[in-house]
Amino acid sequence: MTKELFRENSYLKSSNSVVTAIDGHGIQLDATVFYPTGGGQPGDSGWLEPTEGGKLRVVDTIKDRNTGELLHIIDGNPNAISVGEKILATIDWDRRYKLMRMHTAMHILCSIIEGGVTGGQVGEEKSRIDFDLPDTSLDKLLIQSEFDRLISEDHIVQHRWITDQEMQANVELVRTMSVKPPTGTGKVRLLEIAEVDLQPCGGTHVARTREIGHIRVGKIENKGKHNRRVNIHLEDYD
Repeated sequence: MTKELFRENSYLKSSNSVVTAIDGHGIQLDATVFYPTGGGQPGDSGWLEPTEGGKLRVVDTIKDRNTGELLHIIDGNPNAISVGEKILATIDWDRRYKLMRMHTAMHILCSIIEGGVTGGQVGEEKSRIDFDLPDTSLDKLLIQSEFDRLISEDHIVQHRWITDQEMQANVELVRTMSVKPPTGTGKVRLLEIAEVDLQPCGGTHVARTREIGHIRVGKIENKGKHNRRVNIHLEDYD
C-alpha cells in the first residue's frame, strides 16, 4: 500500500517517490504527499515529474474503492512514465493550504455548534456543515464572535492515534452521523484543537488556529425538517 506521508505531516509539499503501478490515468506511488478525496475534503492536485522528461499534471487524487490504493489522476498520457521509475511528486501548495485552513475552521465550527453532523464539504473559498438541529435557530453574530475569538487565541492543532478498541469505547467523539471513522487497521486518527475540539479525522490541517486567518460566517439555511446548513467563507488575512 502507498505510504501516506500527509497523515503525519500536512506541510510536506513534495516527495521523491517510485511508480508502483499504472491503472488507466491513475498512477500509484510507493509514497505520496497527495491527499485523496475523503471526509468532505477534495483530493490534491499538483505534478509528477519524472527523472527524465516533462511534468505530468495531477488533476485529482482518489482511493480505489476495491483495493484502497491511492490513484493520482493525471491529465495526459500515463505512458510518459513507467513502473519502477523515480519521480518527484509535488502538490499544488496554494490550493492545499487553503483547504487545510478551511478544514480546521470546520472543526472549530463543530465546537461552537452542539449537534450531530449530517454532512459537510470543504472548499477553497467556501465550506459548509449540515447539523441535525430540529426546531433550533442559530445566532449568526454569536457564531462569528466565537470564530474570531478561537482563531485569535491561536490554539495548537495536532493529531494523535488511538486503537480501534479505544475508539469503540469513546463513541461520543464521533460527530458525523452518516459517516463513521474507518476502523479495521488497528488504529484511528484523532484531530485535536487544544481546549477546543477533539474528533476522528484523517484530513490535513494547519498547526495553529491563527493560521486560518479570517473566517466569515455566511448564510444559515434550513435544509429540511432537521438540517441546518452553516456556510463559512475564507477571506484574506487581517
